[in-house]
Amino acid sequence: MRGRDQEFADFFSARFDGARRIAYAMCGSWTDAEEIAQNAFVRVYARWAKIRIDTVDAYLRTVLTRVFLDSRRRGRAREHAVAELPEQPVPPDHSSHERIAMHAALMAVPPGQRAVLVLRFVADLSVEQVAETLGCSTGTVKSQTARGLATLRAAYQGDSHLARNA
Repeated sequence: MRGRDQEFADFFSARFDGARRIAYAMCGSWTDAEEIAQNAFVRVYARWAKIRIDTVDAYLRTVLTRVFLDSRRRGRAREHAVAELPEQPVPPDHSSHERIAMHAALMAVPPGQRAVLVLRFVADLSVEQVAETLGCSTGTVKSQTARGLATLRAAYQGDSHLARNA
């Protein structure tokens, strides 16, 4: 049992930051990204003994994406009041107007299409790998990519236009 736990601890240490960055690209909030990544690792740990080591990264991406999509289906009903506010992570200092506009435009893309875009272009997965991760056909990935990019372009051009007029 000790070997299994150490193996997972090593996996967690090596992959958590990358998983959190992918989750951030999907949800746009470091707090939510941390929660999504943690929930994904909890699910992976529960099945750790049955996961093949050569496919563990793909399995993690699948779980991470599903946790993100599940969190969007439930909406904000999961929020709850607390006595003290948690510490807010300090976002990296990227004050570039283009980066801010691109992030805002990405958040305007519907969650399913956003997940496809993040997996394709942030995680750099092939169409086939995204289809496997999401459990859909390659045609669905291609159409969601096209629609997501169209929405992203429209939102980005709208933000850029607003920024120029401000």
